[in-house]
Amino acid sequence: MRSLTALEPADAPDKSRELLTDLISRHGSVGEMVATMAHSPALLEGYLGLTRAMKRSKLPRPLSEKISLAVQEWIGCEMCKQAHARAAGKAGLSESDIALARQGTSTDAREAALIGVAMRVLAEPGSLGDKDVAELRSHGWSDRVIAEIVGLVALNLLTGAFNLLAGIEPADPS
Repeated sequence: MRSLTALEPADAPDKSRELLTDLISRHGSVGEMVATMAHSPALLEGYLGLTRAMKRSKLPRPLSEKISLAVQEWIGCEMCKQAHARAAGKAGLSESDIALARQGTSTDAREAALIGVAMRVLAEPGSLGDKDVAELRSHGWSDRVIAEIVGLVALNLLTGAFNLLAGIEPADPS
């Protein structure tokens, strides 16, 4: 059940109206989550900025989707799980890859190590340290990619938690 309603640009606070109008002019529409985030100009602006920044990530798209699937499975946002499963398929992941990602792993040991650390960033960040960075480096991950894990996890936490709080659910849960 919806707890927060989506806003039309005319009903949004000034800064949110400006952001929504710009998005609509460039993309034709905005989704339910973005229109609902418009209640808070600060949140909407932060979300859009982080989303744009993470598009410049060096994480390969299929791996980014695997991490997003693992994180959203843990968070429990059905809307996000469905969106990332669709995006994962478009990025070339098989059903088996998607199922493993939802379990927080991969058949590729290098990817599994990165996904595992991403899940710890989400669930137990206080446990992370130098050994984790050294392990990821031993798998060939750059410091840039290691740092970007935190941004990707943060973005997924933001969207998943927001959707859950706002009551945004897919039309057809699966």
